Amino acid sequence: MIEDQEALDLAADWADISQGLKKDLGSQLHSQWIKPIQLGSFCKDTGTLDLFLPTEFSANWVADRFADRLSLAWKIARAEVRQVRITVHPRRRTMPDLRVAAAFEPAAPARAVAPAVAETALAGLDPSLTFADFVSGSANVLAVNAAQRMAALETPQFSPLYLKASTGQGKTHLLHAIGHAYAAAKPGARIFYCSAERFMIEFVQAMRSNEMIEFKARLRGFDLLLVDDIQFIIGKASTQEEFLHTIDALMSAGKRLVVAADRAPQALDGVEQRLLSRLSMGLVADIQPADIELRRKILEHRLARFGNAQVPGDVIEFLARTINRNVRELVGGLNKLIAYAQLTGQPVSLSLAEEQLTDILSANRRRITIDEIQRTVCQFYRVDRTEMASKRRARAVVRPRQVAMYLAKVLTPRSYPEIGRKFGGRDHSTVIHAVRLIEELRTRDADMDGDVRTLLRQLED
Repeated sequence: MIEDQEALDLAADWADISQGLKKDLGSQLHSQWIKPIQLGSFCKDTGTLDLFLPTEFSANWVADRFADRLSLAWKIARAEVRQVRITVHPRRRTMPDLRVAAAFEPAAPARAVAPAVAETALAGLDPSLTFADFVSGSANVLAVNAAQRMAALETPQFSPLYLKASTGQGKTHLLHAIGHAYAAAKPGARIFYCSAERFMIEFVQAMRSNEMIEFKARLRGFDLLLVDDIQFIIGKASTQEEFLHTIDALMSAGKRLVVAADRAPQALDGVEQRLLSRLSMGLVADIQPADIELRRKILEHRLARFGNAQVPGDVIEFLARTINRNVRELVGGLNKLIAYAQLTGQPVSLSLAEEQLTDILSANRRRITIDEIQRTVCQFYRVDRTEMASKRRARAVVRPRQVAMYLAKVLTPRSYPEIGRKFGGRDHSTVIHAVRLIEELRTRDADMDGDVRTLLRQLED
């Protein structure tokens, strides 16, 4: 009876959370990605709640984009939930069922598409993913310029456009942005955005229901086709064949095609050579991992959305330098930090960032050692390495030692007592004082801030 009541309580909480996400994300995204989530078990010992999705692709997609939001929502609803785990339903791993395609909005019959496409062209596009909201820099300038050309009224010089980037670098954002911009430039244009998995699901459905003619006519009737995560189409011979014919039909009719993948066309194992040739014949635009300058710009751009949220400059710098694997984690970290501060009434600070973003930070940090920090600081300030552990209190020695302690806290996962032991067995309170002092000096002393920035570059290069 207790277990039944707990299940009911979890279901009630999930109903509230789901409704809130629907308001935040819009009914389309909610219906496609959040609504299919099923509640799994909750382990009280570990505080882990399982959330299940019907396919590997959808589980990965939701985990990449909504994991932080779901985790925070559950923590607010239930304090005992410390971790949310998003996976495929165990039964789905061993008993695949194509009926889950219902979660991806199955295609309407071809006869209904022609007159209604203009009205539903933007249904699959996220309204927040536009060019205006995309921050460009040296790492993605080629892809951005190519995407804008593809969305313009003028006939593009290259087609198809192939966007290549690792997870979380912005390729999906650019796909949606192209769709929005082309719809604005050419009202009434027929636009279709889908994942490679959705393409395959609808293809299989069409084959099983003997509607292949309608399926082909529907796809080839679009003016702009946007296909995400094309790497998931590998190994499916019949699907590859149909996709190949679709590309040929679109190109010969002067239509536009944009695909995105996490690897170059030549690196797609199991793809037929003819399809590789088609995917490569336009422009392959590579999106490189965001450099430090671009990460700063992204954080500042995102921060403007929060109105009067106060985030100190040293926190922005810390996030930009530390969360360097992908942009999605970077933005997710900032969102989580601000949300936590607003919900708890705490001010955003460096210590709060370290406390609340432990998982993200530990996954991104290069393993810089305290010995490496001490050596670099001593070379920079031209002091002997032994001074890091000495008892001397001359200013020329104390300040470099305090800077080294500050950097040890910022760049390593070591606790205050552990850092103190590496500096001649000093008490943890001494380390805390040093960290707070350098944080304060950076806000009012340009020379100190410049020194710390230089040392950070030297240690992280």
